[in-house]
Amino acid sequence: MAIHHVAHRVHRGLRRGQSACPGALSDQTRAVSLVSLVVLDRSAAKDALATFLAGKSLAANQIEFVDLVVDHLTAHGVVAPDRLYESPFTDLTPRGPEGLFDAAQIDELIGVLAAVRERAVAA
Repeated sequence: MAIHHVAHRVHRGLRRGQSACPGALSDQTRAVSLVSLVVLDRSAAKDALATFLAGKSLAANQIEFVDLVVDHLTAHGVVAPDRLYESPFTDLTPRGPEGLFDAAQIDELIGVLAAVRERAVAA
């Protein structure tokens, strides 16, 4: 609870433009940096991906990829789309999500990650 309170105060300061280096970072960059400090719990990360998973029959390696996304959200709060093309995601397939999902599914996954990021910035 104390960490949440401190994070809220820091976030409020960032939204007001207060920084140790004024003008060094955009407001959105500062907000996303703060999000990386205030991470999602595992159930919230899974909830965020529930719409992506709904109605799909995924193969084992696809499920493993989604689990990696959940792990990253749990550890970092957000996942930038380009991160999906780096390790550990490319450890499953060198092509990242393109090696496991079709274009529509990739667009949907990136849309979910963008929504998580937008909620984090707005918080």
